Amino acid sequence: MKKINWDTVRTAVAFFLLGLCNNYGYVIMLSAAEDILSQQHGKNKTTTIDACMPNITVRECKPPVAEVLVSDNLPSLLVKLSFPFFMDRFPFGLRVAVVCMLQAASYFVVAFSVSIPMSLAGVVLVSLGGGLGEITFLGLSAHYQRIAIAGWSSGTGMAGLLGSFSYAFLTEPHMANLTPKVALLIQLFIPVLFAFAYFILLEKPESVYSPSMSPKTWIVPKGYDDFVVSEHRVPQRQLTPWERVQLIVPMLHLMIPLAFVYVGEYMINQGMTQQIVFDCKHGFNLSLHSQYRWYQVLYQFGVFASRSSIKLIELPMWVLYLLPILQLSNMLFFFFDALYWFVPHIGIIFALIVFEGLFGGSSYVNTFHKIHNKVAPDVREYCLSAASMGDSIGVNFAAGVSIPLHYWMCGRPAPR
Repeated sequence: MKKINWDTVRTAVAFFLLGLCNNYGYVIMLSAAEDILSQQHGKNKTTTIDACMPNITVRECKPPVAEVLVSDNLPSLLVKLSFPFFMDRFPFGLRVAVVCMLQAASYFVVAFSVSIPMSLAGVVLVSLGGGLGEITFLGLSAHYQRIAIAGWSSGTGMAGLLGSFSYAFLTEPHMANLTPKVALLIQLFIPVLFAFAYFILLEKPESVYSPSMSPKTWIVPKGYDDFVVSEHRVPQRQLTPWERVQLIVPMLHLMIPLAFVYVGEYMINQGMTQQIVFDCKHGFNLSLHSQYRWYQVLYQFGVFASRSSIKLIELPMWVLYLLPILQLSNMLFFFFDALYWFVPHIGIIFALIVFEGLFGGSSYVNTFHKIHNKVAPDVREYCLSAASMGDSIGVNFAAGVSIPLHYWMCGRPAPR
């Protein structure tokens, strides 16, 4: 019987929790998107019956959830485009503390918001924290064996599943039936778990710089990598800004397919599913708000399953090129159904949304797994951080297109 390596297990569990906590707030905000906007437009759940509709004869033109998507992703993209060029001078612990504070602040701001700008400001905070966290922990994985990437990816997938399900459960009238405000405040345990996973559970090798309480130690000394080496990591090369740009070019064949997968993915989630609605008979007796929430849950289930699969199935390169085609084809199907409502039952949409999540999660985990394996060890930390801008560019493009698309669809007559 093979002996269990508890150090490896501890690393995997720690990175799983870090991935879970880092992406949790992002998912919660997307799951709450309709509630966030509807409340500020005077459609609070106290004045609107959250029940299924026996007949649907007109389109319900609610505020586009892509507004939340933009606020949840554009700040993150700006972080990913800029921070990899200088953040290596800031210790990991300091970055993690900032991420935890941003995430906690976002829940408070959105929960107690009295206007759309205030709500979106809270979403911006979680986006900044999520972007900083992703490039931080992908870079941190270079200090550990490859199980760190598997744990991180699985944790980000679980964040989607747990976050979307917890919000749907807490706000569903047939379940906990809590207000969005209370549901958001309950999530404040996540920043605490986040801090526990990094500062207590994760064992840091000597190659991870640890500052003291003195602010003088909050900048990583130049050349620190030259004399500290860990078992799983070689010293990282000092890179000029131009060298950092040049290192992105060899990764484009992985980043571009990932970006297109995410374009299709988020065009579906925040551009089309809001317009795909079913009456009581064909929608499992779910209200329109509930249908949107459970779309998110099933999508995140697919993401979690595929992001946790790298230890079982590693996809060949040609499949990574195929995934954008499959996802964009899926997007076209959803586009025409949003226009013409030809799908007879919500169960079919539920199944297709699971596949959408499978495509997206598979593309993400396999892309970063291949980067971890293929890039030179002395630039791995930077490359893993910089490559994360690929999916963010795709998401932000989808968000920008989804807003005018939503209003265009709202002007179309209901087909039934």
